[in-house]
Amino acid sequence: MYRAVVSALLLIWAVPAFAEEPKITIAIRDHQFVPAEVAVPARVKAELVIRNEQKTPAEFESPSLHREKVVPPGAAVSVFVGPLKQGRYEFFDDFHPATRGVIVVQ
Repeated sequence: MYRAVVSALLLIWAVPAFAEEPKITIAIRDHQFVPAEVAVPARVKAELVIRNEQKTPAEFESPSLHREKVVPPGAAVSVFVGPLKQGRYEFFDDFHPATRGVIVVQ
């Protein structure tokens, strides 16, 4: 009986560790992030897949997320963020600073 209870408790505690982290795709096209605003749950690690659909390189950069990654033309890169507190985290294309987006953590 004791082993069954301990096993059940271990399984309950382990399930969040095996939960899949959110994967969010953001495209860069015509010098815009699509979508320009994405929602991410608070206190979880998330994978941002940045897909550059342009013929020129782009650079995903976010001082508030402490992330910077060059995305070659026609390629995609993964950027892992979090766990994050609630708030807004801005990002931009460092090669084209007017290209901006935001992650909203709820």
